[in-house]
Amino acid sequence: MPLEPDARHVAAAAALHRDLAENRRRLPADLATALTDAGFTRHFVPERWGGRAGSFGELVAAVATVGESCASTAWCAALYAAHARLASYLPDQAQRELWGERPDVRIAACVIPPSGEAAAVPDGWRLSGRWDYASGVDHADWILLASRTAGEHRIFAVPRGDFEVIDTWHNVGLRGTGSSGVAVGAAFVPRHRSFTLEDLLRPGGGGGRCHSVPFPLVAGLQFVAPILGAARGAQRDWLSSMAGRRRADGRSARDTATVQFVLARSSAEIHAAQLLVEHAAQRADHGRVTALVVAQNQRDVAMAAELCATAVDRIFRASGAQAQRESSPLQRSWRDVTVAAGHATLEFEKAASEYAKAAFAAEDGRGR
Repeated sequence: MPLEPDARHVAAAAALHRDLAENRRRLPADLATALTDAGFTRHFVPERWGGRAGSFGELVAAVATVGESCASTAWCAALYAAHARLASYLPDQAQRELWGERPDVRIAACVIPPSGEAAAVPDGWRLSGRWDYASGVDHADWILLASRTAGEHRIFAVPRGDFEVIDTWHNVGLRGTGSSGVAVGAAFVPRHRSFTLEDLLRPGGGGGRCHSVPFPLVAGLQFVAPILGAARGAQRDWLSSMAGRRRADGRSARDTATVQFVLARSSAEIHAAQLLVEHAAQRADHGRVTALVVAQNQRDVAMAAELCATAVDRIFRASGAQAQRESSPLQRSWRDVTVAAGHATLEFEKAASEYAKAAFAAEDGRGR
C-alpha cells in the first residue's frame, strides 16, 4: 500500500496532537502507532519479512506531508523508516529476530558518533555505556547503538529489554521527537546482531534497490524531508495569517511590497528546495551511483535545508509579534526548521568540500 494516502491521515492526527508532543517532549503513543500503521516502519524492511523495500521518493513525499503539520512527527517517521534500512545490513539470523513475526517494528538508533564500550567476549560482545539523541526511542522495540571495538566503528542491535531511556531531551526545537539518551548496562550482544559502519558503504542484504545504495548517497534525505514539510507548513500558516490583516494606515497587508517580496522570495526558495530533494531521491531510486552522484546528493540536500531555513526565518521575521506568541504555529515551525537544519549531515560547508573533490576528480578523469 502506498505511503502517501496514509501519510495524510497521520498529518491530520499530528496536527491534533502536536501540542501534547511538544509538552511531553516525545510523541504520544497514539501518534507512534499511527506512524506504524501507515507503513513508515516497514517501508524499507526487506520484502521477505513482509516489508515494502520501498522507494526514497515515496518516503520523502510522505514525510514532507506529515511535516506540514508537525515536524517532530515527520522526523520520527523518517527515522523509523531509515533505521529499518540500516538494520537490513544485519546478518539474516538477526533480521529474523527483528522481523520474523512482523515487519512493523520500531527501531531507534545512535550510530554516529560511536559511544560506550563494546568488550569482545565468546560469541559476541558485552556492551555498556550511554548514548545521546535517540529520536523516537520511547516507542522503540529495538535500538542500533555504535561503539568502537578492535579499531572498528561497529553497530549493535539491542532489544528493548536491554536498554534504558534517559530523560535528556530538553531542546528548543523538534521537542516532540523524544530524542533522549539511552543507557546499557553490560548487555550481551551475540555476534550475529552486529555490522560495521564500513558495511554501509556497500550493498546490503535486503534484496531491494533501497538496500543496494551506499549510505552517504541517502543519509541526508531522512533529515531534509521533515524540514521541507515544515517549511511548506510555515508558508501555508503565514499566508493564512495575512487574511484580513491590515497595516497601521488601513491598507491590506497583502498589498504591501514587503509582504509580496516575502511571499515570492520564500515560496521560490521552498519550491527550489523541493525540486532539489525530489531530484536527490530520484538519483537514489533510479540513478547510476558514482562518487560524483553521491556528492551531488550531499550538496543538494544540504542546499535544500539551507533554502528552507532561510525562507522560514524570513517569514518569521516578517510576521512580527503575532508570530512570536507561544500559541503561534509559525514560531514552532521556525524553531523546528532552525534546529533540524543544523544537523551535521546537512552541513553545507562539508557537502561543498565533498562535491568539489568529486567534481574535480571526475573532470581529471575525463581529461585523461
